[in-house]
Amino acid sequence: MKNNFSVENLFNDVKRLKPTKHKDDRGFFSEIFRDDISRKLGFGSNYIQDNYSFSLKKGTIRGMHFQKNPKPQKKLIKVISGSIFDVFIDLRSNSSTYLSFSSIEHDENDGWLFIPDGFAHGFCSLADNTNIFYKVDNYYDAEMDSGLNYLDPKFNIKWPFKESDVIISEKDKNLPSFDQIKNDLDF
Repeated sequence: MKNNFSVENLFNDVKRLKPTKHKDDRGFFSEIFRDDISRKLGFGSNYIQDNYSFSLKKGTIRGMHFQKNPKPQKKLIKVISGSIFDVFIDLRSNSSTYLSFSSIEHDENDGWLFIPDGFAHGFCSLADNTNIFYKVDNYYDAEMDSGLNYLDPKFNIKWPFKESDVIISEKDKNLPSFDQIKNDLDF
């Protein structure tokens, strides 16, 4: 099996998977997902739900989301158009990077971003008309749905827009701080 993908380690188990582009005078061809490669690289293979997110305006924040046990979600995220400031917080208590976070800018040329379960994830659109496609390995479950406030002072994330300029849902704006939910987490 020829591996048409490269892998970049970004942050404790968070990885970028870039497909090889086969270019010619017509443009290019690229495999964008292969289950066998996903399993071989440790990203899992049980992706059972595909999601699509469209952000009309730059400065739109979605997050910081996760699903609690027993139905956590791994995510494979692909920017289709536009770009995002992508943030991931490690909530796995047995991890060497527990309660640490990292961020990257991610656009349509950057392949897939793999976020393991046990991470809070969110992003801010850096361009108008940003389209995101992502795969998850557990169905959405409203009872397990949870998140952290994007302005939680425990993490002090430096978002690329002033608070007064962001577009965010009331639900996300009112998510709790880590200290308010830490006793409910068991990753």
